[in-house]
Amino acid sequence: RIAGKYGLKVIYDAAHTFGVTYKGRGIGSFGDASCFSFHATKVFNTIEGGAVSYTDEDFGLELYRLKNFGIRGPEVVDGVGANAKMNEFCAAMGLCNLKHVDEEIKKRAAVAGVYRKLLEGVDGLTLNPVQDGVKPNYAYFPVVFDEKRFGASRNEVFERLAAEGIFARKYFYPLTNTFSCFHGKYDVNETPEALYVSKRVLTLPLYGELTPEEAERSGRIVLACGK
Repeated sequence: RIAGKYGLKVIYDAAHTFGVTYKGRGIGSFGDASCFSFHATKVFNTIEGGAVSYTDEDFGLELYRLKNFGIRGPEVVDGVGANAKMNEFCAAMGLCNLKHVDEEIKKRAAVAGVYRKLLEGVDGLTLNPVQDGVKPNYAYFPVVFDEKRFGASRNEVFERLAAEGIFARKYFYPLTNTFSCFHGKYDVNETPEALYVSKRVLTLPLYGELTPEEAERSGRIVLACGK
């Protein structure tokens, strides 16, 4: 509505959302464009790379020109572009992984179910809500820790898991606007909610080959850190 009122374009950061749908529609079909990451850590990956989905054909042609040295035709270069084309090896890897992405998401859903059964409703732990109409891809399983209520901080839980050989991630910490290269340009106080969550969030291990027993072990270690 805001974009329509002011004549703006809506571009979504859809980096982690490959395979996600809302009310039966792929997440990349909303807005004017959506940017996906196919980095090796994503549910669907090409080892490295990404893609942009779009709704306007002219916009797509402009994107193609930008990624291909600004070339408009066989003998026409009418803009400054970049070499942003995916190489053949990464493309081949993507075609292979595309055959397995639905099964990967299904396996991840089972792992997430183990975590949710153990951790949902625990005082001091906040899990991602289950939203009506959303089919998730289970890219991550983030848990936000309230130290006073749970009895342990995010960092304490992180260290306890690490001591047991389990690598959780502080996704995403620190915030981009706290990086030294941005000092004096951005004020972290202008993003208080993001700052709050970044200091308390921990994503538990989640991938298709993780067994229910391994997931339960991780979850019980988390619980043991509490009061």
